Amino acid sequence: MSYLRLEGIYKVFGPRAKQVVEEIRKGLSKEEILAKTRHTVGLKGVSLEVQAGELFVIMGLSGSGKSTLLRVVNRLVEPTTGRVFVGDTEVTALPRRDLLRFRRDTFGMVFQNFALLPHRTVLQNVAFPLELKGVPRKKREERALFWLERVGLRGYEGHYPSRLSGGQKQRVGLARALAADPPVLLMDEAFSALDPLIRREMQEELLRLQGELKKTILFVTHDLDEALRLGDRIAILRDGEVVQVGTPEEILARPANKYVAAFVEGVSPAKVFRVESLLREAVTVILGREGPRAALRRMAQAGVGAAYVLDSHRRFVGVVRAERLAEALERGEVRDLSAFLEPLPLLRPGQSLEEALPLFSQTPLPLPLVGEDGRFLGIVTRGQLLATLAGKLSTPASTPPSGLDSGT
Repeated sequence: MSYLRLEGIYKVFGPRAKQVVEEIRKGLSKEEILAKTRHTVGLKGVSLEVQAGELFVIMGLSGSGKSTLLRVVNRLVEPTTGRVFVGDTEVTALPRRDLLRFRRDTFGMVFQNFALLPHRTVLQNVAFPLELKGVPRKKREERALFWLERVGLRGYEGHYPSRLSGGQKQRVGLARALAADPPVLLMDEAFSALDPLIRREMQEELLRLQGELKKTILFVTHDLDEALRLGDRIAILRDGEVVQVGTPEEILARPANKYVAAFVEGVSPAKVFRVESLLREAVTVILGREGPRAALRRMAQAGVGAAYVLDSHRRFVGVVRAERLAEALERGEVRDLSAFLEPLPLLRPGQSLEEALPLFSQTPLPLPLVGEDGRFLGIVTRGQLLATLAGKLSTPASTPPSGLDSGT
């Protein structure tokens, strides 16, 4: 069930906007509407669904309607027609007084130009949304200090914005948006004004916080690399229309049309594909329950040279090789599997192929993918990874269990 939903949103700028919508529905283009009616088409029949806790990126070139779409969500821009829902609330049906309250309680905004109050300290800026909600001073300042620490700015609370760098100002803006604990964050080109290095740091900071907070985030950008790095899913806009919605991998592997294909041309798969997209099953044995003979039998049945050893909670503890086990049994050295365990570098969900690639230089074996709780999820082979980087695998394939990497 989606948490944020847009249904048939049109936005036309001009005095006869509703009549012009009918012209758009007849198939006239944005340019034709402008020439015929002198009205500007901002959005054209946009319908989207965003899940709770999703970091959803809206991207497109200048004039594509992405910032207009963001502002329609909280009705800073009124749609000409269409409906917006957040949870069970139809935002587009709220009267003005209820809208102001709902907007204050539901949305946090982070702007490209920081939008800090120059006459207020960093602490006062972060606490400002809580002040508007009537939170007592002591409590709101405690909350502001908490978020300043979370974004790495503790010690700057007495500074004024004029004494901060661009990256620091944007951290203040992020802390301010989070201080009131809104369920939805709206971020409009939030990092576009920053230098490349600071921009990268802020992207990492946002991903770190999102990993903990699981906010529903709409993030507007014109930068494809930023969209691919941040987005759980991405909506690409052109002339006010959504031309494709998908995960970064789906958009890279299967662009919907020539326009999207031109967008993603030249993007390295290493930066986009995540290790879990190449996940495959492995031969596994449980330590303490199965011994060397059982492990060898499983490997022989699957035709692989290694088995991945798990504890009773399915946490990865090491790998055993068929060759070593067979030699030990031949010599009569039948011992517990723990005597034959070898460690392996661990892959984590969310790692890009670029981040994972150096780990494969440490061993010829496929590497285990392990969740945050240590549970074994499967393996990724060197052959799959290299084939994907070379563009030979456009989509993850269903593959059988693997031990030693075959290189294919």
